[in-house]
Amino acid sequence: MDRTTIVIFGISGDLAQRKLIPALFNLYQKKRLKGDFKIVGFAGRSWSDEELRKIAREGIDKFAGYQVNDDKWHEFKNRLYYISGKFQEESSFTNLANQLESLEDKPANRLYYLATPPSFFTNIIDNLGRTGQIDEENGWRRVVIEKPFGTDLESAKKINHDILKVLREDQIYRIDHYLGKETVQNILIARFANTIFEPVWNRNYISNVQITVAEKVGLEHRAGYYDTVGVVRDMFQNHLLQLLSLVAMEPPASYKANDQRDEKVKVLKAVRRFTHDEVKKYSVLGQYRGYKEEEGVVENSQTPTYAAIQFFIDNWRWQGVPFYLRSGKMMAEKMSEIVIQFKCPPHLMFPLPENYKFTSNTLSLCLQPDEGIHLKFETKVPDTIAETKSVDLEYHYKDVFGEKSIPEAYERLLLDALLGDAALFTRSDRSEIAWEILDPIIEAWQNPNENPLAIYEQNSWGPKEADELLNNQEHSWIHGCGNHS
Repeated sequence: MDRTTIVIFGISGDLAQRKLIPALFNLYQKKRLKGDFKIVGFAGRSWSDEELRKIAREGIDKFAGYQVNDDKWHEFKNRLYYISGKFQEESSFTNLANQLESLEDKPANRLYYLATPPSFFTNIIDNLGRTGQIDEENGWRRVVIEKPFGTDLESAKKINHDILKVLREDQIYRIDHYLGKETVQNILIARFANTIFEPVWNRNYISNVQITVAEKVGLEHRAGYYDTVGVVRDMFQNHLLQLLSLVAMEPPASYKANDQRDEKVKVLKAVRRFTHDEVKKYSVLGQYRGYKEEEGVVENSQTPTYAAIQFFIDNWRWQGVPFYLRSGKMMAEKMSEIVIQFKCPPHLMFPLPENYKFTSNTLSLCLQPDEGIHLKFETKVPDTIAETKSVDLEYHYKDVFGEKSIPEAYERLLLDALLGDAALFTRSDRSEIAWEILDPIIEAWQNPNENPLAIYEQNSWGPKEADELLNNQEHSWIHGCGNHS
């Protein structure tokens, strides 16, 4: 990164203020933004450079969870510039090209970040192409695109087709901030850097896998977006299926981006597709009580705020092992975890009491908020013949690395994009295969007369129908990262 310009389209929006600018400044404080770099914001407001710098500092003070070095801020702010323009107008991009050339010393690399609504993606990329700002004669050109990557398979294919007319696949960085989380990255380390797990990481020893991403909040003034999307499009297509891929993938040939991405795609290709009639058997969609009264929600909305789906992966490693994925709003707690439940021993020779309930081993990967790993196993209760008790081996990030050891996910993802490492970004085929899996489920639940949404109470763990989904397989939801009720 000798000379690099980071262009943020939509810099006046919430994402830039809350996440992008704080992440870039902290990278600078850590001396990870090296060389001659500049950050140029592009949006419709008539700001000056100084106004952008003032708002950027306000965002850092309000949203960043780190100490600000004022000397470093003074250096950093002088690298911030603002250009006003419209995403749909080619003339605005001609002006952008001229202004960037006046700021840069050639050759200069450029990272374009589209922190805008998806409706502007193709406008921006087309105008960058028309004005010659994708050409790589004077340095590399990369484009970061925020989710969502379409709303179904057809729209995802169209977006990919449109942007691939202008860009090469290796220039496109489709960002899913979940993959930037330290604890999500640690899934591969836990699996493939420890020989104790891999021999039992298969259908012979694992009973089921549970992946939960629960939100305690509701819409938070996002009804205009969320009520047209719902939980399956918002959470499953990206976050939850990404976690499933990391848990289920085979060891990649190397840590290189395409080797990792190839294995993730293989997993999704093996996920069983449901017929229309099977959807109700393997999924539960719900809506929290009071959702229809939320400001901005359309009358009699059928948008699901909760989903629990049972998936199967039809390959040698995972044949017959159910993967239970669930996510919802207005849940009892904010938490994200992956629970691996192992099978019970085939025979217990101990003289246990009649009707004694034996607890199988579980490995819980706690992604947030109390990041760490819990391994639950059985041990003998003292002064008994052979009574057992479940105990935990626990690892907490904060105990080992300190309270503020985990960086913001956008720091890692922005740095990787600047370095050209696409391992934590989504490839076009992966986004389309994810929609292939989910489209039949979304379609089957669109008819409320055929499949009515289950209603659940706020601050609960979802509808009772989700419990029954597991009970049918003689399983139950497990909270492995703390004492949840």
